[in-house]
Amino acid sequence: MKIYLIVGAFTAMLAVVLGAFAAHGLKSQLSGSLIAVFQTGVQYQMYHSLGLILLVLVAQVMPSSLLVWSAGFMTAGMVLFSGSLYLLAVTGSKWFGPITPIGGLCFIIAWALFIFAAFKGLK
Repeated sequence: MKIYLIVGAFTAMLAVVLGAFAAHGLKSQLSGSLIAVFQTGVQYQMYHSLGLILLVLVAQVMPSSLLVWSAGFMTAGMVLFSGSLYLLAVTGSKWFGPITPIGGLCFIIAWALFIFAAFKGLK
């Protein structure tokens, strides 16, 4: 799980960098609606970076293979969901749009696994 702590901290830092980049570097390059798409990617990346860090902390007191799977799905969700929104906003290509829901599904699975692990682990 140590790798997921590193991934969580790195992706949180990256969310801050990308948010600043969007606010300052892309503001004059993209329309308001595409900036909003990019910022949605940033928000979800930050939420799930913090979620990933939380998973690692919970796993320290309540080890579970379900939490490892949850962390994997959460990481995949960030790449697919946020990554596709970044690419959609920057390129304007609608091709990336269908990837976004797959990332969203990964997020849902990650949280469901987290819930299931909590039910199994709490006594």
